[in-house]
Amino acid sequence: MNTFSPTLRRLSAAAAVALAVVAPSATPLAAQAAGKTGVVVVAHGGDSLWNALVREAAMKAKTEVPVEVSFLMSFGATQARFQDAVAKLESKGVSRIVVVPMLVSSHSGHYDQIRYLAGEPIELDKDMAHHLHMAGIEKPKTSLPIIVTPAMDNAPQVAQVLADRAKALAPNPKERALLIVGHGPNSAEDYASWMENLRSVADSVKAMTGFRDVRVELVRDDAPAPVRAEAVKRVRELIDLQQMATGKDVIVVPVLVSKGSVSRDKVPADIKGTPSVYSGEPLLPHEAMSRWVELRVRDAGKTPAKTAEKKAAAAPAHPHDR
Repeated sequence: MNTFSPTLRRLSAAAAVALAVVAPSATPLAAQAAGKTGVVVVAHGGDSLWNALVREAAMKAKTEVPVEVSFLMSFGATQARFQDAVAKLESKGVSRIVVVPMLVSSHSGHYDQIRYLAGEPIELDKDMAHHLHMAGIEKPKTSLPIIVTPAMDNAPQVAQVLADRAKALAPNPKERALLIVGHGPNSAEDYASWMENLRSVADSVKAMTGFRDVRVELVRDDAPAPVRAEAVKRVRELIDLQQMATGKDVIVVPVLVSKGSVSRDKVPADIKGTPSVYSGEPLLPHEAMSRWVELRVRDAGKTPAKTAEKKAAAAPAHPHDR
């Protein structure tokens, strides 16, 4: 004999319906929480050591989602092509891809290359297109939505690394000056954008360290010879002025992604003979760079994804397209 009252039977039926409605939705929510995002960290590329430091930083990032690394140029670019990284992530069942450009600035031809590869309406200049072609890098054949995050720009993690590098050379920096030296772009317009972000970084470094004076300048390494020569002249003049103001040798720290010829050979040659103490230690390796990757991926999760087709129709052109 059924002892449930009509009211209890109605409540039980309602509970069963509620469970039937709620239970199916729990699975996709759990899957979303676990992460269907895939990440591609894209860097310029260099020799085997340069690339290894990028890979290490990317793999140490606690994203809890699949991560691949791709390079745009130099050693390893043909073995770590963007389209192959996307294909690997797609084979792992991701539903969208976040691209993290491990570049100092979002205002460069290399950043445009990444946006182009991600399906944004970018018209590359001949040099940037040629570099991709020579490495066999092309747009991936995928329908997955791809989101490109900003590069480092004025990220606080960059300031943290530079502060640590500088303090390693001057533990008591109160009466010392610091000059941050970067690679820099070719065009004057992009140079202004780099400097805007890096001056903000310099202000943060000064607040963190207590250096008496913190400046930034770029050597514009890929620019035509006269432009680069003028940039190097400014760097040397800044060092002289900072030394005159403090009476002490100036600490010089590079804002470069990884160890290579610029940090090891070119910048030391550029400042040779100046009253300076140089650290060739770039941003990598440093745990803050892995934290930076994590934050870029997290922030991208708040960005509505667009398919490549929608991007091509809706995304605004890069203001620095050439």
